Amino acid sequence: MNSRFEIVIYWSDDDNCFLAEVPELPGCISHGDTYEDALANAMVAMGHWLDVARELGRPIPAPRGRVAHA
Repeated sequence: MNSRFEIVIYWSDDDNCFLAEVPELPGCISHGDTYEDALANAMVAMGHWLDVARELGRPIPAPRGRVAHA
């Protein structure tokens, strides 16, 4: 299920690394020295986000697929 959520990956000059955000999972963000590392770390972060949400009985949003950005 993790891979169905959108991941936005971009370079951050402030952090000097790639950041990977999962817009559908509030607060779910990771980083990496490379694009691939950021993506791999985002997959781990999503797993943890979903595990904690389940443990706390919080709703898990359905993946929306492609999210339109302005």
